[in-house]
Amino acid sequence: MSIKCLGVFTSGGDSPGMNACVRAVVRAAAYNNVGVKGIMRGYQGMIEGEIRELGVRDVSNIIQRGGTILKSARSKSFHEKEFRVKAFQNLQSSNIDALVAIGGDGTFTGADIFAQEFKIPVIGIPGTIDNDLFGTDFTLGFDTAVNTAIESIDKLRDTAASHDRVFFVEVMGRDAGNIALYAGVGGGAEAILMPETPTNIDQLVELLNECKFNRKTSKIVIVAEGDEAGGAQEIADKVMAKSPELNSRVTILGHVQRGGSPSSMDRMLGTRLGVAAVDALISGKTSKMAGVINNKVVFTEFSKAVKAQLKPDPEILRCAKITAI
Repeated sequence: MSIKCLGVFTSGGDSPGMNACVRAVVRAAAYNNVGVKGIMRGYQGMIEGEIRELGVRDVSNIIQRGGTILKSARSKSFHEKEFRVKAFQNLQSSNIDALVAIGGDGTFTGADIFAQEFKIPVIGIPGTIDNDLFGTDFTLGFDTAVNTAIESIDKLRDTAASHDRVFFVEVMGRDAGNIALYAGVGGGAEAILMPETPTNIDQLVELLNECKFNRKTSKIVIVAEGDEAGGAQEIADKVMAKSPELNSRVTILGHVQRGGSPSSMDRMLGTRLGVAAVDALISGKTSKMAGVINNKVVFTEFSKAVKAQLKPDPEILRCAKITAI
């Protein structure tokens, strides 16, 4: 199948680097004499026909911008066949014969179903700050999100040291604790709590009291929002109930982790994967996610990218334990 025009869209939560990726898709397509149309607001925009031409100058001056110029949305309608039919009809009306989907597991699950139903080629690019997809070492936006969290942790450390306090810092990560792990190691945290590892409040209290005994003037506990023992506030309350003498504060970083200018790593990743996605479509690939493993571009079936279980890197977990003493 010869591709004459491809559609590109961003779906689910936004992540820094999406714009760099859109830019690369548009320019790689133009380089190969393939037209590009941008689909606004993800699958919902596809259903409602919000589609516009994208030329090489339309993506100028966006590589440094956070968020996504194509906007994003979560579409419940796309779960129903009648709306997917409508979305496909809109693609046909716009002469789109292939898709680049930038997003996370929900985006790829929808893309896999859509590709099977309508035989339209789709390549996915992992755009999520959670770094929770199989088939790539890093997802688009993860590096920027970690750096944003570390910048905040560094500032909180100054206050913690000045007042001999414990700071419980909540970072994003409902199902995956990668931001907590990397930000915790990079920010010198005394403890890192995340969904993939069990949390023992008694052990945490003992650890924090040992830190105080060893004259640590600042103590940082990083909590992924999806930790089994609760969010940062709940865990802080449990700790204080057992050890009221600990002087503690809670900071929830929230959606600030999603925004901001993408790091150089995320700009490079978005650029590499955008070009790779266009090349893959031209060569006949479909229903695969483009990723980078060991600094090489690889392709993984959507079903495997979404469903394969990921575990925290044991080497990094060990580093966290050793360097927290």
